[in-house]
Amino acid sequence: MPTPRVAAIHDLSGFGRCSLTVAIPILSAMGVQCCPLPTAFLSTHTGGFEGFTFLDMTDELPRAAAHWKSLGLDFQAVYSGFLGSERQIGIVADFIRDFRSAGTVAVVDPVMGDHGKVYQTYTPAMCAGMSRLTELADVITPNLTEAALLLGVPYGDLPGGEDGCREIVERLSLNGKRSVVLTGASTAPELIGAMCFDARTGQTEAVQTRRVPREFHGTGDVFTSVLTGALVRGDSLPQAARQAVDFVRACAERTAKAGLPMREGVEFEPLLGLLTPSVEK
Repeated sequence: MPTPRVAAIHDLSGFGRCSLTVAIPILSAMGVQCCPLPTAFLSTHTGGFEGFTFLDMTDELPRAAAHWKSLGLDFQAVYSGFLGSERQIGIVADFIRDFRSAGTVAVVDPVMGDHGKVYQTYTPAMCAGMSRLTELADVITPNLTEAALLLGVPYGDLPGGEDGCREIVERLSLNGKRSVVLTGASTAPELIGAMCFDARTGQTEAVQTRRVPREFHGTGDVFTSVLTGALVRGDSLPQAARQAVDFVRACAERTAKAGLPMREGVEFEPLLGLLTPSVEK
């Protein structure tokens, strides 16, 4: 079997584990070729750092995509995350349309906010654009804040508990047309993980693990990178979510034990072996 190939459309932060510095090593460890398409280069990510540099790569995105198209490249997945402008959202939508084939899964992490607040860089027009982009996705991975934005309801009006999380993913599924993995979903106070609606089976399933009582930057990127890698390797959505939930928990436990600063993200590098498939000779 040829090595599966994923186009990863994210920003690249030189320090602070997130976006492409997470996606590239995780997908590679899982036996998946990661083809990065950087939306911007930052010296650090924007959470907890000041004075960071920012280089906008918007103009380069369509040129790189056109070159890939001329080479006849195909991808088993297109995976997008944080985007820097409304124009970039349109470029990613065009990329999905241009490179989608029968064997391509489009995974959109609709990064817009967290803890009930929209990120400062996201305008109402960008949120509307992200909602349109998710309509092209086969799988979306919103957190609760982003789920509220996609549903057009106040964050405080989201239904709670396990039944509420089930209702959210089923409402976000576009009447069963796309799969939804709600991250940060909790079915009990001591548990955390995901709620999954699988468009292939029409089933909704909670995937939970022990809660680590700390906050960390970049766990959403870790989660969706593992999920994407597992999907292109042929795992079902619940299997992929289980692997992602368990890996994030292991990284969080290690990082909490080490007492690393929140802004540095989770220390995942020593644990990449947990994701590596056995080598077939």
